[in-house]
Amino acid sequence: MEKKKVWVVGHKHPDSDSICSAISYAHLKNAINKNEEVEFEARRAGDVNPETAYVLERFGIEAPELVLDAGSQVKDIKIRKTEGVSSHISIRKAWDMMKDQNVATLPVVNTRNKLEGLIVTGDIAESYMDVYDNETLAIARTQYKNIIETLAGKLLIGNEHGYFVKGKVVIGTATAEVLKDKIESDDLVILSDREDSQLLAIEENCSCIVVSNGFGASEKVLEAAKEKEVVIISTPYDTFTAARLINQSMPIKFFMARENFTTFTLDDLLSDVKKTMSEVRHRDFPVVDDDMNYIGMISRRNLLSFDKKQIILVDHNEKSQALDNIDDAEVVEIIDHHKIGDLQTLAPVYFRNQPLGCTGTIVYQMYKENGVEIEPKIAGLLCSAIISDTLMFRSPTCTPVDKMAGEELAKIAGVEVEELAIKMFEAGSDFAEKTVEEILNQDFKIFHAGDIAFGVDQVSAMGKKQLDEVKARLIPALDDMIAEKKIDMIFVMLTDILTESTDLICGGEGAREIASKAYPNATGDDSLWLEGVVSRKKQLIPSFMASIDA
Repeated sequence: MEKKKVWVVGHKHPDSDSICSAISYAHLKNAINKNEEVEFEARRAGDVNPETAYVLERFGIEAPELVLDAGSQVKDIKIRKTEGVSSHISIRKAWDMMKDQNVATLPVVNTRNKLEGLIVTGDIAESYMDVYDNETLAIARTQYKNIIETLAGKLLIGNEHGYFVKGKVVIGTATAEVLKDKIESDDLVILSDREDSQLLAIEENCSCIVVSNGFGASEKVLEAAKEKEVVIISTPYDTFTAARLINQSMPIKFFMARENFTTFTLDDLLSDVKKTMSEVRHRDFPVVDDDMNYIGMISRRNLLSFDKKQIILVDHNEKSQALDNIDDAEVVEIIDHHKIGDLQTLAPVYFRNQPLGCTGTIVYQMYKENGVEIEPKIAGLLCSAIISDTLMFRSPTCTPVDKMAGEELAKIAGVEVEELAIKMFEAGSDFAEKTVEEILNQDFKIFHAGDIAFGVDQVSAMGKKQLDEVKARLIPALDDMIAEKKIDMIFVMLTDILTESTDLICGGEGAREIASKAYPNATGDDSLWLEGVVSRKKQLIPSFMASIDA
């Protein structure tokens, strides 16, 4: 049985703590629950920034899969594994399969399992009601094998894999003289056991003879048929019944829908699926992958009950920072070190929130508490998370617990804290190859104070020169960022790790006034210089909140 997946995911615009803690916590949960029918998988809610990319590459860990939405998807519901059928099967066989499987739709696939079309009960009904032309069997290019199957017949002579492609269907109940005038070259003739009529049909170059009532053919007839490559089929049905049934041998490709039918993929959101289903009158819908490979079928009743995605949130607990449609998922745990946000759950959950500098420190503690050995690679990730979030233990958010954890993890990982920190921050402050949009989004968070929504991005570097260069690029882009994020104002912290200070640029009406009110002693023309301010969480945001509320 396939294990149920539980996502462990950090916030949007993830930093090193968000991704490294998600990977490490998923690893811990799997170690603790290895005998249960649940598997914990790390995910990320945004692009991997260069600093985190360096960490993952250094410790040989692949980046988690990207997810942007927590809403339930087609993959979360039960998909009916209705087998795909060939477009060559008969209408009769398709109808029998529908009855046996109690379905109204059959998916039609080719030999490579690519979806070619759909055949529904309405198509079959139409084939019964609207086909009056006795040439339709040939127009549909009906295989003799289908005719044999539909008429419960037996091949007496000829190639069953051949096709009836010319002529018409003739009922041979008349006298020989009349019959001769009715039969033309390539016709299919339904006859009794009269040898003279059978020979006459062969002489007139028919393509196929269907002998009714279970009768056969004489050696003379079989020899003549062999010479002229005529197919002879014996059916147990009488002439009337055989004539009535024979059109049911036509291949479904002649009636199936080939285009303008609705398909879904495994990743489609159920909210979108419901909307589409309400606008389309079909009863069943095929599920395919991105290459149109057929997977299965779903219907409206599949949407009545399904399991919501189960998610563990790390490094955040605010709705604005969580995956889209987080309310549609079941949040089962929260591991965080930020202030308590506005995210609500329907049931009680395990919520661990500690006033530490990094979520990675909390995860480290949980490894210790559960007696799970920390592998060197995991230790490297957690150490990197702590270095990143505490700016190598220099941030005011850093506690003695963070420093102790970081140093012990460094020993397990076999790294030097300072060397790792320098390499990480250098990777993160290489802005030359980044677009302005990438820089503004690499560590961006949205906050709310009353009716005001504002965003704060933090860009850190090991020196002022790099920050001054990126500052000139960012200022002209602030208004566009405000419009894109639908916020009132934006602030960008250009943090110099070495001097432990921040150059704050402000965008939006009233932004500079709020910042100046929060830091009345700050100076600067196009920005504000904040001496000793390096923490968004512990220094900047509380000061801004107080400034706005005052």
